[in-house]
Amino acid sequence: MRGKDYMAVLNAMTEVMGEAIHIVDAYGKTILYNEAMAQLEKISVEDALGKSFRQVFGSIPEAESTLYQALVNRREIRSKQQTYLNIYGKQVTTINTTIPIIVDDRVVAAMEVARDITEIKDMSDRIMSLQDSISAESRHEIPAEEMEALKRSSGIRRYHFSDIIGEDPKFLQAVERAQKASSNTASVFIYGETGTGKELFAQSIHYGGKRHKKPFLAQNCAAIPESLLEGILFGTEKGGFTGAVDRAGLFEQASGGTLLLDEVSAMPYELQSKLLRVLQEKYIRRVGGSKDILVDVRIIATVNESPQELIERGALRPDLYYRLNVIGINIPPLRERRSDIPILADRFVKKYNEEYGREIWMIADAALEKLKNYDYPGNVRELENIIMSAVSLAEEDHVLTADDISIQQGYHESSSDISGYRREEGSLAEYLADIEQTVIRRYLTANGGNVSKTAKDLGMLRQNLQHKLKKYEIL
Repeated sequence: MRGKDYMAVLNAMTEVMGEAIHIVDAYGKTILYNEAMAQLEKISVEDALGKSFRQVFGSIPEAESTLYQALVNRREIRSKQQTYLNIYGKQVTTINTTIPIIVDDRVVAAMEVARDITEIKDMSDRIMSLQDSISAESRHEIPAEEMEALKRSSGIRRYHFSDIIGEDPKFLQAVERAQKASSNTASVFIYGETGTGKELFAQSIHYGGKRHKKPFLAQNCAAIPESLLEGILFGTEKGGFTGAVDRAGLFEQASGGTLLLDEVSAMPYELQSKLLRVLQEKYIRRVGGSKDILVDVRIIATVNESPQELIERGALRPDLYYRLNVIGINIPPLRERRSDIPILADRFVKKYNEEYGREIWMIADAALEKLKNYDYPGNVRELENIIMSAVSLAEEDHVLTADDISIQQGYHESSSDISGYRREEGSLAEYLADIEQTVIRRYLTANGGNVSKTAKDLGMLRQNLQHKLKKYEIL
C-alpha cells in the first residue's frame, strides 16, 4: 500500500472515530486535520492542512504549545487545558492530549487529540463570577438591594432547618446530627441518594451556625472536567496555562464560610489528594502560582452512593473520606420513610397552589395510596415533581385524585407486564423502546431535567443519552 493510500485510510479512520485529531510532521506541517477538529477550532480543514501549525495558531506561545513541546522536547502531554485564539480571532478552550510519534529514536510526527470545553469554560466563568458576587455580599462589598436582585435573577435560595420536613425516626436522627453539626466547624460528610435533600441539609448546617453571615458556596464535582475543576477550586495565576488569568478560586472566595463539594467522589483521584492536603495544611496554591494562601473554610461533602462501595471500587480515597467524615450524616431514601409521604405531598400541594394560582384543598385517599406504593428512585425531588405536575393539571377544583397522580413506571415495575406482551401490540423492538423511553423520562424528571445526572444514574454516556432524548423527542 502506498503512502497516499495509508493517509486515505488514516483520514477515513479518524472521521469514523469522531475524535478531534490534528497530526503534524517533523517540521510542524499539518498532514492530517479532520473535520471534528475543524469544527472544534471553528476553522475549515483547508485553513490548517498543509500549513505549519505555528502559522495557523500563532497566538499560542511556543513554551505553551503542546504540539511544539511534543515535536521539540518529545514531551507527552495528557489532559492539558488550553484557551487560545484561532486564525479568525475566535477564542477556543480545549483539553488536549498530545504525543510525539517516535521511529528509530527520531520524532517523525506529533498527534493531538482534543475535546472542546469552550461552553463548559464559559459556564464555569459565569459560575465563578456569581460565586464571587455571593462571597462579596458576605464581605459587604455589594449593596443589599443589588444582591437581592442578583439572587432573584439567579434563582438563589437559602435553606434552613425549618425547610426540612419529616417525622420518620431515622430521618429525625439525621436532622438531629445536622443540627449538632451546625454548632461547630468540623467537616461534614453527607450520604444520600439522588433527590434526598443533601444540599438542603448542607445549607441548613451553614445558615444555622456561627458562619451564617459568611459565604456558602457549592460546586458539583461531577459537572466540570478535572483541568477546570482544579482551577475553580484553587484559583489560577496568569501563565499557569494558555489563557489563564489571575482569579481566586472557591476556597478563597468562601474563606470564613462553607464550601459544599457535591458528588465529591466524582473528583479525579489525583485532585482528591490535593484536596486532602489543603484540608490538612489549611492553605491553597493557585494553579500556576507559587504563593501559599491561607484559607479558613468549612467543608461539607456529599455522595449519592455508599461511601464503602465508592472506596472499594477506587472512586473515593479512604484517607479523604476519613478526613471529611468527622460528622457523618446518612439521609434515608424516601422508600424507607413512607410515613413522611403524606406530609411532604401536602407541603408540595400548598407550594404549587401558590405558584400556579390553584386551590387544591386535599389529596384523596386513593391518590395517597398510589403515592405511598411507589418506590421513588428520585426520592423527595421526584415526589415534588409528581405533585407539581398533578397540581398544574388537576381537573377537579379542590381535590387531587388518583387520576391526577401520574407516575412513570420503570423496569422493575414494568417487568410484570412482559409476560403479557402480545405480538399484535407491536414488534419486540417497539415494546422495548417504549420501556426505555419511559425509564429515561422517569429518571430525567427525578433529576429535574439534568441530563448529566440522568446519564450517570442510567449508567450510560451523556452523548448516548442525548441521542436517545432526540430520538424519543423528550427534550
